[in-house]
Amino acid sequence: MKVFKVFSLLLITVGLLISFNSCGQSETGPIEIGVLLPLTGSQANFGEMEKNSFELAKEEINKAGGINGRKLEFVYEDDSGKPDVGRAGAEKLISINKVQLLAGGYSYSVTFAAAAVAQQNRIPFLVNTGSVDKITQPEDFNLTTEDGDKFYIYRLNPPVSEYASGLEGMLSEVIKPSTVYIIHENTTFGTKGAKAFTKTCDKLGLKVLGTDSYSSGTVDFKPLLLNAKKTNPDIVYMISYVMDAALLMKQSRDLKFYPKMFIGAGAGFTMPAFKENAGKASEKVVSATLWHQTLPIPGATKYFDDYVAKFGGDGPDYHGAEAYASAYVIKDVLERCNGKYDSETIKKSLDKTDIMTAFGPVKFQSYGKKIHQNKMNTYVVQWIDVNLKLIWPRDLANAEIHYPIDWAKVWAE
Repeated sequence: MKVFKVFSLLLITVGLLISFNSCGQSETGPIEIGVLLPLTGSQANFGEMEKNSFELAKEEINKAGGINGRKLEFVYEDDSGKPDVGRAGAEKLISINKVQLLAGGYSYSVTFAAAAVAQQNRIPFLVNTGSVDKITQPEDFNLTTEDGDKFYIYRLNPPVSEYASGLEGMLSEVIKPSTVYIIHENTTFGTKGAKAFTKTCDKLGLKVLGTDSYSSGTVDFKPLLLNAKKTNPDIVYMISYVMDAALLMKQSRDLKFYPKMFIGAGAGFTMPAFKENAGKASEKVVSATLWHQTLPIPGATKYFDDYVAKFGGDGPDYHGAEAYASAYVIKDVLERCNGKYDSETIKKSLDKTDIMTAFGPVKFQSYGKKIHQNKMNTYVVQWIDVNLKLIWPRDLANAEIHYPIDWAKVWAE
């Protein structure tokens, strides 16, 4: 009897060992993917939109049968928008949760810190928002562009240096400015974006009258805006997160600062929270964007409508679409792993990704200093009658560009 009990315990132990793969996850239970997002702190509104979008996609995927019959599950870690917290979160997901793929990544600094952890542990990291160029530049990880098999970072969204590409046609064909003033957050994201737009200005023959930077969380932008106003620029180009973007516009209105156009570089200027916090001062502001729900992309409008139906509000902007698309890239990648969900198999599957998502096409390419980088078009939107409308390129637009703008009339109470 005692021998039988020992034998039974042995069988149970062997069964438990067999039921777990090398990842430390059950071979029949949910497939867990780690997701880093800012769920608290100043960037929480972005994190909430992206988490909602991951969850919306997950529900759809699981309802349709999951991953070869297994449920998909996202394990979230809150990075609070802080690199050290993000680094610790990535380490926890890899060492404790034993995930074999990381996703998410909002702010550039957190994303780069987490990417270093993923790279060190040889765990693929599918970035969906962090945009600083170096995230997909292997030289910043002590590798070369020939080391694709050793580089574990993949990015779905365009890098910040390409955000303004969609603006070029509108500026040269419609606005036709001569001068520009650039205002940006003094982070790597803001600085790199400002340098990239300066190159765009050189290309278009626009004179940059000045470039001013500020620290995130600045409350009084009026001295900076007065400096810009004195130069009388045709356009003001701003790189800011949502609360700073709203304050910049509210204080521009207070100062009666009326250039030909205010243009944001995406980031905070496309968020519903920008309109809510800037109020009247958001009207007719233009922004670069990476996506709009009216684009002729299969699933774009449905995703937007489904999001609104489930979560309410004004609906998602491109940040949400990036997260939603990332979930479907993960589905596609896992389905091509033939039942093996270790990091190396997942990496090889990522290399061969070539699908259409509600955000647009996703195919990881090498160009310039980058590898594993998805290359996409960018677009232009404008806040018109409290709605964010697609205005460029003209053949895809769902609204006419409002220009020239009588700011005194537009911003009047």
